[in-house]
Amino acid sequence: MKIDITEMTPTKAQFVISDTNPAFANALRRVITSDVPKMAIDNVEFHLGPIMDEKGQAFESVSPMFDEVVAHRLSMVPVPTDLETFNFRSKCSCNGEGCPSCTIMYSLNKKGPCTVYSGDLEPVGDAKFRIKDDLIPIVKLSDDQALLIYATAELGTGKQHAKWQAAIGAGYRFFAKIEIDHAKCDLGSSCVKVCPKGVLAKEEKKIVAKHPEKCNLCRACVEVCDAGVIKVSPIPGKILFRFETDGSLQAKEVLTRGLRALEEKFDGLREQISTLEE
Repeated sequence: MKIDITEMTPTKAQFVISDTNPAFANALRRVITSDVPKMAIDNVEFHLGPIMDEKGQAFESVSPMFDEVVAHRLSMVPVPTDLETFNFRSKCSCNGEGCPSCTIMYSLNKKGPCTVYSGDLEPVGDAKFRIKDDLIPIVKLSDDQALLIYATAELGTGKQHAKWQAAIGAGYRFFAKIEIDHAKCDLGSSCVKVCPKGVLAKEEKKIVAKHPEKCNLCRACVEVCDAGVIKVSPIPGKILFRFETDGSLQAKEVLTRGLRALEEKFDGLREQISTLEE
């Protein structure tokens, strides 16, 4: 098996896996969405009672939304994650009490009228855990309304809840093989115009597959070609894989951790099979 990276950004990865099959690609998809851990807000405490500002004006501790809805929106905010620093709370030396090695504490103090954004979450401690995507709207406060919140983030995995899902939009498909019989092509260019992905192009008086990696095997070009000179087929054993992240983790780290977790699962299965043979 061989992996060729075609695109790698902090939040997006695309690569081609050769000499493989859909079973392995699906196993990788499942492990990066379900088993790679990340930080997410899991507990939110709302202040009850009036909130005073520096001028002595009283604000009502309430918002137009139920507290449960506000808490859910906060839980889906991408939290910067350092997997080398944090442990699972249940496995931490603090015995689940919560400490800097397994949790991140955030505070939010906003008074209306205003819109509360994800960037209003202030980390209690190291500033490197400040929310990077700071323009996610949470709730809109009107006059005399305010929110005073303390939120705790901890490690989890996608199999527990979607808020802990490290990879999103993970998918794969066979790499396309595009064949064009240039001797019979009438250069009508209808195939170029109908392609939704811009795979084909007209260059030097002939139609060429300029971006075969973008082909999604829709075969629209085959259907529109009156001359019947285009053939599009999947390449067995060659799969294009792509996924994105919400910014909590780098795409490279998600892929690395996913492959490592997959290897551990295979090693565990190999050990179990070996005991059966004995």
